[in-house]
Amino acid sequence: MAATTTLMGTFRQIGRRGIAAPVVMLVMLGMLMLPLPPFVLDLLFTFNIALSLVILLATMYVMRPLELASFPTVVLFATLLRLALNIASTRVVLLHGHNGPGAAGKVIEAFGEFVIGGNFAVGFVVFAILTIINFVVVTKGATRVSEVTARFTLDAMPGKQMAIDADLNAGLLTQEQARERRQEVREEADFYGSMDGASKFVRGDATAGMLILAINIIGGFFIGMLQHGLSASEAARTYTLLTIGDGLVAQVPGLMLSIATAVIVTRVSKSQEMGKHVMGQLFGQPKALGVAAAVLGAMGLVPGMPNLPFLLLAAGAGFGAWKLQQNKDRLADGGALGGAATPGTELALESTPPGERLELSWEDVAQVDTIGLEVGYRLIPLVDKAQGGELMARIKSVRRKLSQELGFLVPSVHIRDNLDLSPHGYRISLMGVPMGEAEIHTERMLAIDPGRVHGTINGIATRDPAFGLDAVWIEPGLREHAQTLGYTVVDPATVIATHLSHILQNHAHELIGHQDVQQLLDRLAQQTPKLVEDLVPKRLSLGAVVKVLQNLLAERVPIRNFRGIVESLAEHAGQSQDPGVLAASVRVTLGRQIVQEIAGLGTEVPVITLAPELEQILLQSLQGGGPAGAAIEPGLADRLQQNVAEAARRQEAAGEPAVLLVSPALRPWLSRFTRHVAQNLHVLAYNEVPDNRRVKLVTALGR
Repeated sequence: MAATTTLMGTFRQIGRRGIAAPVVMLVMLGMLMLPLPPFVLDLLFTFNIALSLVILLATMYVMRPLELASFPTVVLFATLLRLALNIASTRVVLLHGHNGPGAAGKVIEAFGEFVIGGNFAVGFVVFAILTIINFVVVTKGATRVSEVTARFTLDAMPGKQMAIDADLNAGLLTQEQARERRQEVREEADFYGSMDGASKFVRGDATAGMLILAINIIGGFFIGMLQHGLSASEAARTYTLLTIGDGLVAQVPGLMLSIATAVIVTRVSKSQEMGKHVMGQLFGQPKALGVAAAVLGAMGLVPGMPNLPFLLLAAGAGFGAWKLQQNKDRLADGGALGGAATPGTELALESTPPGERLELSWEDVAQVDTIGLEVGYRLIPLVDKAQGGELMARIKSVRRKLSQELGFLVPSVHIRDNLDLSPHGYRISLMGVPMGEAEIHTERMLAIDPGRVHGTINGIATRDPAFGLDAVWIEPGLREHAQTLGYTVVDPATVIATHLSHILQNHAHELIGHQDVQQLLDRLAQQTPKLVEDLVPKRLSLGAVVKVLQNLLAERVPIRNFRGIVESLAEHAGQSQDPGVLAASVRVTLGRQIVQEIAGLGTEVPVITLAPELEQILLQSLQGGGPAGAAIEPGLADRLQQNVAEAARRQEAAGEPAVLLVSPALRPWLSRFTRHVAQNLHVLAYNEVPDNRRVKLVTALGR
């Protein structure tokens, strides 16, 4: 007992230190070189059979093929072990075979005497049949399946990677989930590629078994006659029985390993046991069992047939079909009583203890999506790539374009269906708040009137959801006709993508947060670490930098030139900590960029100004209003908004940008004051216009 305990402890120590595999490999090499006594051969042959049986059962009970990723290595070791045993047993058979059937151990003797009845002719036939089954049927099929699976898996790998990227961009996956999916795809490709090679091990083992049998019979015959003086018949019987027994002892585990290889390569990548998978699909159809029962019953009634076996099987198949149909009817009734709940959902609820269903956790608190897109059930084909939907690709393009224009990574868009919406409706939300919704027709196209069309077109009148322009839903066949009339024609996916882009542009300041700014600072620190260290947190807090960037984005100033922004903040942080004052300083630094995006490359900038009297009144009101802003008379405020809106419309009608040029002190307040009455109006301060631009006065408000 103590010796056994010591031996088990030694094995555990070997396993912990990671030297089990080298020890096994050295043992197999020793079997190739050193003669083994019959008792050790019996022990190793028994271990080989047990190992093959364990491998076969493991392939049947494993949930997914990738859960047995070490299978190719296991096949290699098992094959080498069996070949080493073949060599060791061959040495013993040829050296001591003249002493009788028990010269190579009890296992070989049992297979030679009991399994084949001591008849070497029968043994040879049984061995040949087992070899044919292993080599021609199981191994050949497994090899072909491995080759095709490996080729298809490698060919599909880029598509799977793109699908993961699309789901990640659409917000269906987190970064961690996408990383796990990519790792799973790589492991799957490696596994099936390795299985393609492992099947060759099994095929080569079957071939080696036949060759070893032939060599042992011929070699034993001549050794028995020439070295030990046996007669031809005695030598043939003795050595053939030993060789056949040896071959069967090796061929049976080889057949089990071939079956295991075939099972693992024919498994579908689904988390389910093979037994449940096969039984559920093969014997889960009551109609199939019912027809089979009828056929078996008819054959059992034919005179001269073995009536009893056929009738018993017919009764069993009929009973199985009746029970399956009852279970299906019961599940269907349960689903009808449960309303919209599916049978699977009902069963899951029944299996969950009531205490666990009532227990709450933080997972029950729904997180608000930064950007959300809800669609009606009729719009699901636009999202589903399997049905040819292009919306996800369009949204990805919108995010990429906005990220490049704005200067930070636009968050992912989380897309989900919503049965509360109309079938053709969709809703765009930011931070859980709906920002826009509309209805579209998936089978039509939207013809938008840009204001200069030359006729009308038949269709469903509507308005463009993004810009509010007059539009018509037309049949796809009228697209070219509508374009000739001056309409802008877009497909439904583009309508949603454009609407989303418009909302994100107008609310870009709500999309950037502390984490985004920290990532921008980290990227800049890789180039200019000293600049970032001097600014955050020595001079400004991260929250102040976030507020400055939000102010810039709210006024439609991109933050692409992040280095220039940080340098300006570092320069003016000692003078003021107010985000509004700092944003104004940054705007002066970015003046060249701001004016160029408004007026292009021209040297002349058309502007709208305020009359000196009006500007003086607003300055005095601003100084008297304090933090609340300018305290102006309501009538004056209303007239000012109307005049600004009218002047902006005239500029747009003339094809020129609408720019209001005011003093630096008034600019922030006027920008907020006119933001909702003239969305395309740009409010600039005098010091934001670069020296290389000339100002052209269009009109002065208040005169």
